[in-house]
Amino acid sequence: MSGVLSSAREALNPLRQLTIDQLRQRTSLKWREYPDDVLPLWVAEMDVPLAEPVARAITAAVARGDTGYTAGTAYPQALAEFARRRWDWDGLAVERTALVPDVMHGVVEALRLVTEPGDAVVVNCPVYPPFYEFVAHAGRRIVEAPLGGDLRIDLGALEDAFRQARAGGRPAAYLLCSPHNPTGVLHTADELAAVADVAERHGVRVVADEIHAPVVLGGARFVPYLSVPGADNGLSLMSASKGWNLAGLRGALLIAGPAAAGDIARVPFEASASTSHLGVIAHTAALRDGGEWLDALLVGLDDNRRLLSALLAEHLPAIRYHPGQATYLAWLDCRALGLGDDPATVFLDRGRVALNSGLAFGTGGAGHVRLNLATAPELIIEAVRRMATAVA
Repeated sequence: MSGVLSSAREALNPLRQLTIDQLRQRTSLKWREYPDDVLPLWVAEMDVPLAEPVARAITAAVARGDTGYTAGTAYPQALAEFARRRWDWDGLAVERTALVPDVMHGVVEALRLVTEPGDAVVVNCPVYPPFYEFVAHAGRRIVEAPLGGDLRIDLGALEDAFRQARAGGRPAAYLLCSPHNPTGVLHTADELAAVADVAERHGVRVVADEIHAPVVLGGARFVPYLSVPGADNGLSLMSASKGWNLAGLRGALLIAGPAAAGDIARVPFEASASTSHLGVIAHTAALRDGGEWLDALLVGLDDNRRLLSALLAEHLPAIRYHPGQATYLAWLDCRALGLGDDPATVFLDRGRVALNSGLAFGTGGAGHVRLNLATAPELIIEAVRRMATAVA
């Protein structure tokens, strides 16, 4: 009976449904950046087929010729319903949302609402590299608040960064990554409430990137920043992109707490008008009807997380890996291998495995790599084998 159940579980797992030959036919960035002899476990794309409810919704829209400009509130309504089901949160008000093309463009719009050019934006490094790139492009400057040794938010470092950011009385923002990329850390309600308290005392506006919110493993639960005490003037960015692999079907939502409703009213029309109509259709379908597919994915990701831990312990025990409770990303500390600041280059050149270099994640990233777990177990096994051979 256990064998039957295991087979059924594998059949449902989206990560087990495509062969490497099928994946190499894809034309997206993950499978086109490197030659065919390289295993790509880097950029945040998943090696999964499209969830059937999403495929049906897009196919039906194309059949209707429904490819114009987006309209209506179906997307925020679907997200509000998803938040109630998954996170027991009923504070997502449709009228306090705005469509944006994707999360990072939404982050820029949010920063423009609460800061001016030259103002500071605090980030918890090591953190998602586009935080640095998009903040700089928006004319703001980064102030780093490094994570603690346990890879969690260090409130002392955060408070120091807030003081630095607010020097001279200028406005400042805190770009919170929740769940955290690249560590996979899931912030607790107490941690987020403490963040809200520190931000309020220092007059710093919080903008939360919560794109990985649906990807929470092992029975844990995501806590929306706007649901904690003191976060009423916060702003959040959410999307179905990471949970259902929809980066090519762009769409996200900028969400405001009750005290930030006026900020949402100032989001420029062109920001919302640039959102993809097919993207909104896809994201809405994922949130409304893609729960069963997501559950199967999360089981598969949990299996892969345990698999990676076991493989590293056996073949690369010098690598330190603290499995996170969220995202499909693994943050690997390779410093004990003696490969220098950029071990990703060694693994690529000698092992033909593409990982993200930790250097791009800011202070604390040297000597680290980020590995994408959202692939078939067989590819993770082969990747670790190649990585071990590269340092033998």
